[in-house]
Amino acid sequence: MMRQRPQLIDPQRIVVKIGTSSLIYSDGQLNLKTMDELAFVLSAIRKHGRQVILVSSGAIGVGLNQLHLDQRPTDIASQQAIAAIGQNELMAIFNQRFASYGQQIGQVLLTHDVMDYPVSKQNVLNTFERLLTMDAIPIVNENDTVAVDELDHRTTFGDNDQLSALVAASVKADLLVVLSDIDCLYNADPRTNPQATPLSLVTSVTDELFAEAGGSGTRFGTGGMITKLKAAKRMMTAGGQMVLANGHDPKIIFDILAGQSIGTLFTPDEHVEGLKKHG
Repeated sequence: MMRQRPQLIDPQRIVVKIGTSSLIYSDGQLNLKTMDELAFVLSAIRKHGRQVILVSSGAIGVGLNQLHLDQRPTDIASQQAIAAIGQNELMAIFNQRFASYGQQIGQVLLTHDVMDYPVSKQNVLNTFERLLTMDAIPIVNENDTVAVDELDHRTTFGDNDQLSALVAASVKADLLVVLSDIDCLYNADPRTNPQATPLSLVTSVTDELFAEAGGSGTRFGTGGMITKLKAAKRMMTAGGQMVLANGHDPKIIFDILAGQSIGTLFTPDEHVEGLKKHG
């Protein structure tokens, strides 16, 4: 008989990643309700003694809305300019929302090369540590104004799932919560396969699991699930845990921290010795 899914290991340092689809409606308008609820939840968690880092997408989406553009331009310079405008607006709204709950925030913009070089990486980690000791919540995003694939040296993270996992592993977070537009990990695309089965627990991110989740040949896989599995693998390798859940209502984070079996829990084997994988 399968045992009950294990609970979280009392996470004291948490990284929360929220995607563009949770922050911006399909018509391009900002989802202010979600942003306010996210600020409320994270502020409450911080005030109860846990340290929190937020990794937020959405700069280009917000910029497109600010400039009343229906389509994302194809040239890099325009995308970077739109990201600069959007990031400014995004942080202005976050600052307003968090301030209403008495919570200080701080912006951290990163590129991959900063995290690749030991000296610059240590400077970033020092900043994170100081912000956390100041009871502030760092809000992290990729620095889209300088991160482009065309540069000779590596600058881009590829997506904010990878960025959130890299940040979480680097700051030795106990838990990474990835809020997406899906409820959990399935063994196939539930939108096209009625036999798709939700996975409550994953203790090893294998090649087989990557294939089950859609593989590189499907929009479902390349569009998000594969990157989330890569993030989970990085987090588990670092000895931490990750929960993938639906970000429609950020208050779900309270339920996750309360130990409810929500979404998919990715946790290393040593935490659940004797449990079947993919339980």
